[in-house]
Amino acid sequence: MSEPKKEEFLDNIEDLEAQSDQEELIDIEEAVAEFDGIDEIRAERDDFRNKFMRALADAENSRKRADKDRKEAEEYGGAKLSRDLLPIHDNLERAIEASSETNDSESKALIEGVELTMRELLNVFRKHGIEPIAPEIGDKFDPKVHQAMFEAPLPGTNSGDIIQVSAQGFMLYDRLLRPAQVGVSSSLAN
Repeated sequence: MSEPKKEEFLDNIEDLEAQSDQEELIDIEEAVAEFDGIDEIRAERDDFRNKFMRALADAENSRKRADKDRKEAEEYGGAKLSRDLLPIHDNLERAIEASSETNDSESKALIEGVELTMRELLNVFRKHGIEPIAPEIGDKFDPKVHQAMFEAPLPGTNSGDIIQVSAQGFMLYDRLLRPAQVGVSSSLAN
């Protein structure tokens, strides 16, 4: 009687082994399916992270661009008004030059008023970042800040030297508002 129990026991072991092999195969297939799902979720997460980082960078670039535009508007927003005020400066300068030719005691108060107005205008210009470009006779012509109004040969000068200043130029911070208008020496014709 012990024999049949042994066979029954062996049958049970074989059945259990077959069943456990089947369970392991099912578990592996389920695990693979789960890993595929996890890989898809990771890919989606990476895609969202990439989109988020790009949106964050775009927002930062927009903020920097807006700051730069705001700063430029603050500094250079009055450029048109500044250009419109330059002829007033030129007229005051001409009035001062013309008054120095006459030495009339009656017009002395008027001349002082014009000079005071000129100084005040220059102070306002400096306050708002407008600096004059005042070339001297004999300086080298610089096309970045000078505008040649004429060119003439003049003995005793080198080609490209400034021989006359017609009007001062002006810079608004680092930008040219108006070039200085000058006459330039050319080489003598032989």
